[in-house]
Amino acid sequence: MKSQDDIRRQLSAGEFEFSRHVFTRAIERNISDVEIQQAGAQTRIIEGYPEDKYAPSSLLLGFTTAGRPLHIQVSHVDSDLLKIITDQ
Repeated sequence: MKSQDDIRRQLSAGEFEFSRHVFTRAIERNISDVEIQQAGAQTRIIEGYPEDKYAPSSLLLGFTTAGRPLHIQVSHVDSDLLKIITDQ
């Protein structure tokens, strides 16, 4: 699984992609890429799911510069981009 520092680096640098589900939900919830980058810069892992259905994943909590809390679940698939599989 990726380290918290690696996840922070990738999120804050915009090195992520959305699952189809997350893309739709982000639009519905008006969550921008910039907000994910802001929250990702200081996010922390609040729970790990090493036995998740398709690949190990982690649930993260971070805050935008405006103070908006974002819960982001990322998959630890072997890829150059961090895959966001759900958000809230």
